[in-house]
Amino acid sequence: MRIRPPSPRSSPRYGATAINGDSDSAREIVLNKEQRIIKLKAEALRERAPDWLAGIKGTWLVFSVFCIVSLALAVFFAANGHLAWALFFAGIAAFILLISNYWLHTRVVAPILGLGDIARRIAGGSYGALANKLENDEIGSLTDAINDMSVRICTADNAQTEFISSVSHELRTPLTAITGWSETLLYDDAIQGDSRRGVSIIAKESGRLTNMVEELLEFSRIRDGRFTLNIETVDMCAEVEDIVFTYEKLMREEDGVGLIYEPAAEDIGPVDGDPRRLKQVIVNILDNAAKHGRGGDIEISVKQEDGCVIIAVRDHGPGIPENELPHVKEKFYKGSSKERGSGIGLAICDEIVTRHGGTLTISNAETGGAVVTVSLPIKSYD
Repeated sequence: MRIRPPSPRSSPRYGATAINGDSDSAREIVLNKEQRIIKLKAEALRERAPDWLAGIKGTWLVFSVFCIVSLALAVFFAANGHLAWALFFAGIAAFILLISNYWLHTRVVAPILGLGDIARRIAGGSYGALANKLENDEIGSLTDAINDMSVRICTADNAQTEFISSVSHELRTPLTAITGWSETLLYDDAIQGDSRRGVSIIAKESGRLTNMVEELLEFSRIRDGRFTLNIETVDMCAEVEDIVFTYEKLMREEDGVGLIYEPAAEDIGPVDGDPRRLKQVIVNILDNAAKHGRGGDIEISVKQEDGCVIIAVRDHGPGIPENELPHVKEKFYKGSSKERGSGIGLAICDEIVTRHGGTLTISNAETGGAVVTVSLPIKSYD
């Protein structure tokens, strides 16, 4: 995000929110496609910063003069043998130093540190976070500007979520009809040659779009609090075995990859979770591995470690660039990948696992390929 004076010949970009103001102080909040805050340029302070700094310098100068005078008097009386007066003025100098440091901390350092913390929270996705305004001074004006920015970003983010939800619902019905009719036409033996191939492409692409729409709807449910879990006791070994049985042949035929399952060497305890959501996580991870694995085999294993069920999925593709690893779970992040998709599948998976009290981590294997690890706490009977 950047705060900048608006151009007289330009209008706010799509996905941007403008802060109202005159021509000298108006700013524009620009959000990129990943809704990440990129840069905060304190352009709004340019007019008032000199007055602010002048006030600080003036107050600090008064403290400094009194401190220097007190120290000089202390040295003078000490040199003339008046120890009591020397200690008195030395104490005054020390007191002035304490008062000046306290003033500097409470009026300047602490408020700026607080604003920095709020800015970091906003950059981390806590849109709507507000700073506590302490004084009606220059720092108070900066606090108002940051709070205004935070509220406007939150409003824009909520509008985006509402737009995604609305469009996804509108797309779902026609896509369902297209998918259904195209699959029905494929059962008609009269359709052959290029016509049959075309209908097959329509069915495949409409299915892909349907999956994207479902991901967007899941994302909007998470954002507006409608995402729920139906918790029950789940045997993850059985769930993974069912997934492997269901998708092994399909992945080999459609994606050209083999699915190698390594069962647990010991009995694995159950977990408390939503079986449908946990299956969604594993299937999504396998789908990503098939898309990015470049035709190599995919390995999936289950084991128990430190009171958790560990499910690891590894592909044998090129892996993930190190500079992209910290961002792959962010919403709408696709990095340098050329694969089509919404870019929120892993973000949804991470949210589901987190709501189960677990963790989802992504790394590169030493011998090549990416490894996605899901850790879920074993059910407690206490």
